[in-house]
Amino acid sequence: MLYHLHELQRSFMSPLVHFAEAGAKTWSDKSTLLSQVPGAPRIAAGFELLYRLGKDYEKPPFDIRSVTAHGHEVPIVEYRALQKPFCNLIRFKRFTDDAATVDDLKDDPVVLVVAPLSGHHATLLRDTVRTLLQDHKVYITDWIDARMVPKEAGPFHLHDYVTYIQEFIRHIGAKNLHVISVCQPTVPVLAAISLMASNGETTPRSMTMMGGPIDTRRSPTQVNDLATTKPLSWFQNTVIHDVPANYPGHGRRVYPGFLQHTGFIAMNPGRHLSSHWDFYEDLLKGDLEDAQSHRKFYDEYNAVLDMPAEYYLDTITTVFQQHLLPRGVWDVNGERVKPGDIRHTALFTIEGELDDISGLGQTEAAHTLCSGIAAERKRHLTVKGAGHYGIFSGRRWRDVVYPDVREFIRQHDAKPA
Repeated sequence: MLYHLHELQRSFMSPLVHFAEAGAKTWSDKSTLLSQVPGAPRIAAGFELLYRLGKDYEKPPFDIRSVTAHGHEVPIVEYRALQKPFCNLIRFKRFTDDAATVDDLKDDPVVLVVAPLSGHHATLLRDTVRTLLQDHKVYITDWIDARMVPKEAGPFHLHDYVTYIQEFIRHIGAKNLHVISVCQPTVPVLAAISLMASNGETTPRSMTMMGGPIDTRRSPTQVNDLATTKPLSWFQNTVIHDVPANYPGHGRRVYPGFLQHTGFIAMNPGRHLSSHWDFYEDLLKGDLEDAQSHRKFYDEYNAVLDMPAEYYLDTITTVFQQHLLPRGVWDVNGERVKPGDIRHTALFTIEGELDDISGLGQTEAAHTLCSGIAAERKRHLTVKGAGHYGIFSGRRWRDVVYPDVREFIRQHDAKPA
Protein backbone atom coordinates (compact mmCIF):
# COMPACT_ATOMS: atom_id res chain seq x y z
CA MET A 1 0.00 0.00 0.00
CA LEU A 2 2.88 2.40 0.73
CA TYR A 3 4.14 2.14 -2.85
CA HIS A 4 0.66 2.91 -4.16
CA LEU A 5 0.39 5.93 -1.84
CA HIS A 6 3.77 7.12 -3.09
CA GLU A 7 2.58 6.92 -6.69
CA LEU A 8 -0.65 8.72 -5.77
CA GLN A 9 1.32 11.53 -4.14
CA ARG A 10 3.59 11.72 -7.18
CA SER A 11 0.62 12.10 -9.51
CA PHE A 12 -0.88 14.85 -7.33
CA MET A 13 2.47 16.66 -7.23
CA SER A 14 3.01 16.44 -10.97
CA PRO A 15 1.08 19.62 -11.90
CA LEU A 16 2.94 21.62 -9.24
CA VAL A 17 6.28 20.27 -10.44
CA HIS A 18 5.54 21.22 -14.05
CA PHE A 19 4.34 24.65 -12.90
CA ALA A 20 7.59 25.15 -10.96
CA GLU A 21 9.66 24.10 -13.97
CA ALA A 22 7.82 26.56 -16.19
CA GLY A 23 8.15 29.29 -13.56
CA ALA A 24 11.90 28.78 -13.24
CA LYS A 25 12.36 29.13 -16.98
CA THR A 26 9.98 32.06 -17.36
CA TRP A 27 11.46 34.17 -14.56
CA SER A 28 15.06 33.46 -15.57
CA ASP A 29 14.82 33.72 -19.37
CA LYS A 30 16.36 37.09 -20.29
CA SER A 31 14.07 37.35 -23.31
CA THR A 32 10.96 37.66 -21.11
CA LEU A 33 9.66 40.78 -19.39
CA LEU A 34 9.26 38.92 -16.11
CA SER A 35 13.03 38.40 -15.88
CA GLN A 36 13.40 42.21 -15.66
CA VAL A 37 11.10 42.55 -12.64
CA PRO A 38 12.91 43.37 -9.36
CA GLY A 39 13.44 40.15 -7.39
CA ALA A 40 13.08 37.96 -10.49
CA PRO A 41 16.29 35.96 -9.76
CA ARG A 42 14.99 35.07 -6.30
CA ILE A 43 11.62 33.97 -7.68
CA ALA A 44 13.31 31.91 -10.43
CA ALA A 45 15.66 30.30 -7.92
CA GLY A 46 12.75 29.39 -5.66
CA PHE A 47 10.84 27.84 -8.53
CA GLU A 48 13.83 25.79 -9.65
CA LEU A 49 14.53 24.55 -6.12
CA LEU A 50 10.87 23.51 -5.81
CA TYR A 51 11.05 21.79 -9.19
CA ARG A 52 14.18 19.82 -8.33
CA LEU A 53 12.80 18.77 -4.94
CA GLY A 54 9.62 17.42 -6.50
CA LYS A 55 10.63 16.09 -9.92
CA ASP A 56 11.10 12.43 -10.88
CA TYR A 57 14.69 11.43 -11.52
CA GLU A 58 14.98 8.94 -14.33
CA LYS A 59 18.06 6.83 -15.03
CA PRO A 60 20.66 9.17 -16.56
CA PRO A 61 22.74 8.07 -19.57
CA PHE A 62 26.39 7.11 -19.28
CA ASP A 63 27.00 9.77 -21.93
CA ILE A 64 30.63 8.81 -22.52
CA ARG A 65 31.17 10.07 -26.06
CA SER A 66 34.98 9.97 -26.28
CA VAL A 67 38.12 9.46 -24.23
CA THR A 68 41.81 10.13 -24.60
CA ALA A 69 43.53 6.74 -24.85
CA HIS A 70 47.29 6.42 -25.35
CA GLY A 71 47.40 10.05 -26.44
CA HIS A 72 44.63 9.65 -29.03
CA GLU A 73 41.12 11.08 -28.82
CA VAL A 74 38.85 8.15 -29.68
CA PRO A 75 35.04 8.00 -29.92
CA ILE A 76 33.10 5.59 -27.70
CA VAL A 77 30.13 3.52 -28.85
CA GLU A 78 28.01 1.99 -26.09
CA TYR A 79 26.11 -1.16 -26.96
CA ARG A 80 24.45 -4.16 -25.33
CA ALA A 81 26.72 -7.20 -25.51
CA LEU A 82 24.36 -9.56 -23.67
CA GLN A 83 20.81 -9.18 -22.43
CA LYS A 84 19.28 -10.87 -19.39
CA PRO A 85 15.89 -10.21 -17.76
CA PHE A 86 17.39 -8.31 -14.82
CA CYS A 87 20.66 -7.04 -16.28
CA ASN A 88 22.32 -5.98 -19.50
CA LEU A 89 26.02 -6.47 -20.15
CA ILE A 90 27.17 -3.20 -21.70
CA ARG A 91 30.33 -2.80 -23.82
CA PHE A 92 32.02 0.56 -24.31
CA LYS A 93 33.73 0.12 -27.66
CA ARG A 94 36.60 2.43 -28.59
CA PHE A 95 36.62 3.11 -32.34
CA THR A 96 39.27 4.50 -34.64
CA ASP A 97 40.27 4.32 -38.31
CA ASP A 98 43.88 5.22 -37.60
CA ALA A 99 46.17 2.16 -37.88
CA ALA A 100 48.66 3.46 -35.33
CA THR A 101 45.89 4.08 -32.81
CA VAL A 102 44.47 0.60 -33.40
CA ASP A 103 47.89 -0.87 -32.63
CA ASP A 104 47.99 1.07 -29.37
CA LEU A 105 44.49 -0.03 -28.32
CA LYS A 106 44.35 -3.67 -29.38
CA ASP A 107 46.55 -5.08 -26.61
CA ASP A 108 44.80 -3.25 -23.76
CA PRO A 109 43.47 -5.52 -20.98
CA VAL A 110 39.78 -6.40 -20.88
CA VAL A 111 37.91 -5.30 -17.76
CA LEU A 112 34.46 -6.25 -16.47
CA VAL A 113 33.14 -3.69 -14.00
CA VAL A 114 30.46 -5.24 -11.82
CA ALA A 115 28.23 -2.41 -10.66
CA PRO A 116 26.28 -2.66 -7.41
CA LEU A 117 22.62 -3.59 -7.33
CA SER A 118 21.94 -1.57 -4.21
CA GLY A 119 19.57 1.24 -5.12
CA HIS A 120 21.44 3.37 -7.66
CA HIS A 121 21.90 2.77 -11.37
CA ALA A 122 25.18 1.59 -12.86
CA THR A 123 25.67 5.11 -14.22
CA LEU A 124 26.92 5.99 -10.73
CA LEU A 125 30.16 4.41 -11.95
CA ARG A 126 30.42 6.72 -14.97
CA ASP A 127 33.70 8.22 -13.73
CA THR A 128 35.05 4.73 -13.03
CA VAL A 129 34.30 3.61 -16.58
CA ARG A 130 35.51 6.79 -18.26
CA THR A 131 38.84 6.57 -16.45
CA LEU A 132 39.31 2.87 -17.17
CA LEU A 133 38.65 3.42 -20.88
CA GLN A 134 41.93 5.31 -21.17
CA ASP A 135 43.85 2.04 -20.87
CA HIS A 136 41.33 -0.81 -21.04
CA LYS A 137 38.53 -2.45 -23.00
CA VAL A 138 35.56 -2.06 -20.67
CA TYR A 139 32.30 -3.90 -19.98
CA ILE A 140 29.83 -3.11 -17.18
CA THR A 141 26.79 -4.77 -15.63
CA ASP A 142 23.78 -2.50 -16.11
CA TRP A 143 21.12 -3.68 -13.66
CA ILE A 144 17.48 -3.17 -14.64
CA ASP A 145 14.96 -1.46 -12.37
CA ALA A 146 12.89 -4.37 -11.00
CA ARG A 147 9.65 -2.46 -11.48
CA MET A 148 10.34 -2.59 -15.21
CA VAL A 149 10.75 -6.39 -15.28
CA PRO A 150 7.45 -8.24 -15.90
CA LYS A 151 6.44 -10.58 -13.14
CA GLU A 152 6.43 -13.42 -15.69
CA ALA A 153 10.25 -13.23 -15.79
CA GLY A 154 10.24 -14.93 -12.40
CA PRO A 155 12.10 -14.12 -9.17
CA PHE A 156 15.69 -12.95 -8.85
CA HIS A 157 17.71 -14.26 -5.91
CA LEU A 158 21.25 -13.66 -4.75
CA HIS A 159 22.25 -17.00 -6.29
CA ASP A 160 20.85 -15.74 -9.62
CA TYR A 161 23.18 -12.75 -9.30
CA VAL A 162 26.11 -15.16 -8.90
CA THR A 163 24.97 -17.09 -11.98
CA TYR A 164 24.69 -13.87 -14.01
CA ILE A 165 28.28 -12.94 -13.15
CA GLN A 166 29.49 -16.36 -14.25
CA GLU A 167 27.61 -16.05 -17.55
CA PHE A 168 29.09 -12.62 -18.18
CA ILE A 169 32.61 -13.84 -17.45
CA ARG A 170 32.20 -16.81 -19.79
CA HIS A 171 30.67 -14.62 -22.49
CA ILE A 172 33.60 -12.17 -22.44
CA GLY A 173 36.18 -14.92 -21.89
CA ALA A 174 37.88 -15.46 -18.55
CA LYS A 175 41.36 -16.15 -19.93
CA ASN A 176 42.34 -12.50 -20.40
CA LEU A 177 39.70 -10.85 -18.22
CA HIS A 178 40.08 -8.66 -15.15
CA VAL A 179 37.04 -8.17 -12.90
CA ILE A 180 36.45 -5.05 -10.81
CA SER A 181 33.60 -5.18 -8.30
CA VAL A 182 32.42 -2.05 -6.49
CA CYS A 183 30.75 -2.34 -3.07
CA GLN A 184 27.88 -4.86 -2.84
CA PRO A 185 28.96 -7.16 -5.73
CA THR A 186 32.25 -8.06 -4.07
CA VAL A 187 30.35 -10.87 -2.34
CA PRO A 188 28.63 -12.48 -5.38
CA VAL A 189 31.72 -11.89 -7.55
CA LEU A 190 33.93 -13.72 -5.07
CA ALA A 191 31.34 -16.51 -4.96
CA ALA A 192 31.12 -16.72 -8.76
CA ILE A 193 34.89 -16.97 -9.24
CA SER A 194 35.23 -19.39 -6.32
CA LEU A 195 32.66 -21.76 -7.83
CA MET A 196 34.35 -21.56 -11.24
CA ALA A 197 37.69 -22.41 -9.62
CA SER A 198 36.18 -25.32 -7.68
CA ASN A 199 34.76 -26.72 -10.92
CA GLY A 200 38.08 -26.49 -12.74
CA GLU A 201 37.03 -23.62 -15.02
CA THR A 202 39.37 -20.91 -16.21
CA THR A 203 39.09 -17.92 -13.88
CA PRO A 204 39.82 -14.24 -14.59
CA ARG A 205 43.40 -12.98 -14.46
CA SER A 206 42.61 -10.69 -11.53
CA MET A 207 39.80 -9.47 -9.33
CA THR A 208 39.81 -6.01 -7.78
CA MET A 209 37.36 -5.55 -4.92
CA MET A 210 36.48 -2.04 -3.81
CA GLY A 211 34.68 -1.12 -0.58
CA GLY A 212 32.62 -4.30 -0.29
CA PRO A 213 30.96 -6.19 2.62
CA ILE A 214 32.97 -9.42 2.45
CA ASP A 215 32.90 -9.75 6.25
CA THR A 216 30.57 -7.25 7.93
CA ARG A 217 31.58 -8.44 11.38
CA ARG A 218 34.67 -6.22 10.99
CA SER A 219 34.21 -2.53 11.83
CA PRO A 220 30.41 -2.60 11.51
CA THR A 221 28.83 0.59 10.16
CA GLN A 222 25.40 2.15 10.60
CA VAL A 223 24.25 0.20 7.55
CA ASN A 224 25.46 -3.06 9.10
CA ASP A 225 23.81 -2.24 12.44
CA LEU A 226 20.40 -1.74 10.83
CA ALA A 227 20.63 -5.13 9.13
CA THR A 228 21.60 -6.94 12.33
CA THR A 229 19.31 -5.24 14.86
CA LYS A 230 16.11 -6.04 12.96
CA PRO A 231 14.79 -9.57 12.30
CA LEU A 232 14.26 -10.64 8.71
CA SER A 233 10.50 -10.48 9.30
CA TRP A 234 10.82 -6.73 9.95
CA PHE A 235 12.31 -6.19 6.50
CA GLN A 236 9.70 -8.44 4.89
CA ASN A 237 6.82 -6.57 6.53
CA THR A 238 8.21 -3.03 6.46
CA VAL A 239 10.22 -2.36 3.30
CA ILE A 240 8.94 -4.93 0.79
CA HIS A 241 6.04 -3.79 -1.41
CA ASP A 242 4.18 -4.68 -4.60
CA VAL A 243 4.91 -2.75 -7.79
CA PRO A 244 1.82 -0.67 -8.75
CA ALA A 245 -0.18 -1.30 -11.90
CA ASN A 246 1.35 1.58 -13.89
CA TYR A 247 4.66 -0.28 -14.35
CA PRO A 248 5.55 -3.39 -16.42
CA GLY A 249 6.53 -5.23 -13.23
CA HIS A 250 3.02 -4.88 -11.75
CA GLY A 251 2.65 -7.24 -8.80
CA ARG A 252 6.37 -7.98 -8.41
CA ARG A 253 7.61 -7.81 -4.82
CA VAL A 254 10.41 -5.23 -4.50
CA TYR A 255 12.39 -3.06 -2.15
CA PRO A 256 11.34 0.29 -3.68
CA GLY A 257 13.98 2.76 -4.74
CA PHE A 258 12.19 5.66 -3.05
CA LEU A 259 12.58 3.93 0.33
CA GLN A 260 16.26 3.33 -0.35
CA HIS A 261 16.62 7.00 -1.29
CA THR A 262 14.94 8.05 1.94
CA GLY A 263 17.51 5.96 3.79
CA PHE A 264 20.36 7.63 1.90
CA ILE A 265 19.07 11.08 2.85
CA ALA A 266 18.43 10.09 6.47
CA MET A 267 22.07 9.13 6.94
CA ASN A 268 23.20 12.74 6.37
CA PRO A 269 20.13 15.03 6.36
CA GLY A 270 22.08 18.14 7.34
CA ARG A 271 24.51 17.76 4.47
CA HIS A 272 21.71 17.49 1.90
CA LEU A 273 19.78 20.43 3.38
CA SER A 274 22.92 22.55 3.26
CA SER A 275 23.64 21.45 -0.31
CA HIS A 276 20.19 22.52 -1.52
CA TRP A 277 20.44 25.86 0.25
CA ASP A 278 23.85 26.43 -1.35
CA PHE A 279 22.26 25.62 -4.72
CA TYR A 280 19.62 28.28 -4.10
CA GLU A 281 22.31 30.79 -3.13
CA ASP A 282 24.38 29.93 -6.22
CA LEU A 283 21.38 30.65 -8.45
CA LEU A 284 20.90 34.03 -6.77
CA LYS A 285 24.58 34.90 -7.20
CA GLY A 286 24.61 33.74 -10.80
CA ASP A 287 27.22 31.10 -10.02
CA LEU A 288 26.10 28.85 -12.84
CA GLU A 289 29.09 26.48 -12.66
CA ASP A 290 28.46 25.46 -9.04
CA ALA A 291 24.71 25.28 -9.69
CA GLN A 292 25.31 22.93 -12.61
CA SER A 293 27.58 20.75 -10.46
CA HIS A 294 24.72 20.45 -7.96
CA ARG A 295 22.31 19.46 -10.73
CA LYS A 296 24.67 16.83 -12.11
CA PHE A 297 25.29 15.28 -8.69
CA TYR A 298 21.64 15.07 -7.67
CA ASP A 299 20.49 13.95 -11.12
CA GLU A 300 22.57 10.84 -10.39
CA TYR A 301 22.08 10.58 -6.63
CA ASN A 302 18.29 10.91 -6.78
CA ALA A 303 17.91 8.41 -9.62
CA VAL A 304 17.18 5.14 -7.84
CA LEU A 305 15.85 1.73 -8.82
CA ASP A 306 13.74 -0.97 -7.21
CA MET A 307 15.47 -4.17 -6.14
CA PRO A 308 13.83 -7.61 -6.38
CA ALA A 309 12.57 -8.58 -2.93
CA GLU A 310 14.11 -12.07 -3.07
CA TYR A 311 17.57 -10.70 -3.84
CA TYR A 312 17.34 -7.97 -1.19
CA LEU A 313 16.20 -10.34 1.57
CA ASP A 314 18.80 -12.96 0.55
CA THR A 315 21.50 -10.30 0.87
CA ILE A 316 20.29 -9.21 4.31
CA THR A 317 20.37 -12.81 5.51
CA THR A 318 23.49 -14.13 3.77
CA VAL A 319 25.78 -11.12 4.01
CA PHE A 320 24.72 -9.10 7.03
CA GLN A 321 22.97 -11.45 9.45
CA GLN A 322 24.46 -14.91 9.00
CA HIS A 323 27.86 -14.01 7.44
CA LEU A 324 27.78 -17.21 5.40
CA LEU A 325 30.71 -16.33 3.12
CA PRO A 326 33.37 -15.55 5.76
CA ARG A 327 32.14 -18.46 7.89
CA GLY A 328 32.66 -20.82 4.95
CA VAL A 329 29.10 -22.21 4.98
CA TRP A 330 27.53 -20.55 1.93
CA ASP A 331 25.98 -22.89 -0.65
CA VAL A 332 24.97 -21.56 -4.07
CA ASN A 333 22.81 -23.81 -6.22
CA GLY A 334 23.82 -26.77 -4.07
CA GLU A 335 27.58 -26.07 -4.26
CA ARG A 336 29.73 -24.83 -1.39
CA VAL A 337 31.50 -21.51 -2.02
CA LYS A 338 35.22 -22.09 -1.36
CA PRO A 339 37.37 -18.99 -2.00
CA GLY A 340 40.40 -21.05 -0.99
CA ASP A 341 40.07 -22.94 -4.29
CA ILE A 342 41.02 -19.81 -6.27
CA ARG A 343 44.65 -20.16 -7.35
CA HIS A 344 45.18 -18.43 -10.67
CA THR A 345 43.39 -15.11 -10.07
CA ALA A 346 45.30 -12.22 -8.49
CA LEU A 347 43.53 -10.28 -5.73
CA PHE A 348 43.52 -6.52 -5.07
CA THR A 349 41.33 -5.08 -2.28
CA ILE A 350 40.70 -1.37 -1.84
CA GLU A 351 39.10 0.42 1.10
CA GLY A 352 38.43 4.04 2.00
CA GLU A 353 39.75 5.24 5.33
CA LEU A 354 36.49 7.11 6.06
CA ASP A 355 34.05 4.68 4.44
CA ASP A 356 30.75 4.77 6.34
CA ILE A 357 29.13 2.07 4.18
CA SER A 358 31.70 -0.75 4.30
CA GLY A 359 33.94 -0.43 7.34
CA LEU A 360 37.69 -0.89 7.37
CA GLY A 361 38.70 -4.52 7.12
CA GLN A 362 35.45 -5.76 5.58
CA THR A 363 36.90 -5.94 2.06
CA GLU A 364 40.41 -6.88 3.18
CA ALA A 365 38.87 -10.02 4.70
CA ALA A 366 38.95 -11.51 1.18
CA HIS A 367 42.70 -12.08 1.59
CA THR A 368 42.15 -14.50 4.47
CA LEU A 369 39.40 -16.33 2.59
CA CYS A 370 41.45 -16.62 -0.63
CA SER A 371 44.15 -18.72 1.00
CA GLY A 372 45.05 -20.45 -2.28
CA ILE A 373 46.32 -17.25 -3.91
CA ALA A 374 50.06 -16.74 -3.50
CA ALA A 375 51.08 -13.77 -1.34
CA GLU A 376 52.91 -12.07 -4.20
CA ARG A 377 49.64 -12.04 -6.18
CA LYS A 378 47.75 -10.21 -3.45
CA ARG A 379 47.61 -6.50 -2.69
CA HIS A 380 45.64 -4.20 -0.39
CA LEU A 381 45.20 -0.43 -0.46
CA THR A 382 43.63 1.83 2.16
CA VAL A 383 42.93 5.23 0.63
CA LYS A 384 43.64 7.98 3.14
CA GLY A 385 40.90 10.57 3.54
CA ALA A 386 38.52 8.77 1.17
CA GLY A 387 34.92 7.89 1.91
CA HIS A 388 32.89 5.23 0.17
CA TYR A 389 32.38 7.04 -3.13
CA GLY A 390 35.86 8.52 -3.18
CA ILE A 391 37.53 5.19 -3.94
CA PHE A 392 35.76 4.80 -7.30
CA SER A 393 34.73 8.31 -8.32
CA GLY A 394 36.25 11.77 -8.24
CA ARG A 395 39.73 13.16 -7.81
CA ARG A 396 41.01 10.50 -5.37
CA TRP A 397 39.85 7.72 -7.66
CA ARG A 398 41.55 9.28 -10.68
CA ASP A 399 44.75 10.47 -9.03
CA VAL A 400 45.35 7.97 -6.21
CA VAL A 401 43.42 4.74 -6.76
CA TYR A 402 43.36 4.34 -10.53
CA PRO A 403 47.15 4.40 -11.09
CA ASP A 404 47.47 1.47 -8.67
CA VAL A 405 44.57 -0.41 -10.29
CA ARG A 406 46.07 0.10 -13.74
CA GLU A 407 49.49 -1.10 -12.57
CA PHE A 408 47.99 -4.16 -10.84
CA ILE A 409 46.02 -5.17 -13.94
CA ARG A 410 49.02 -4.71 -16.23
CA GLN A 411 51.16 -6.75 -13.87
CA HIS A 412 48.80 -9.71 -14.04
CA ASP A 413 47.58 -9.39 -17.63
CA ALA A 414 48.04 -12.25 -20.07
CA LYS A 415 49.79 -11.01 -23.16
CA PRO A 416 48.41 -12.38 -26.44
CA ALA A 417 50.70 -14.55 -28.53
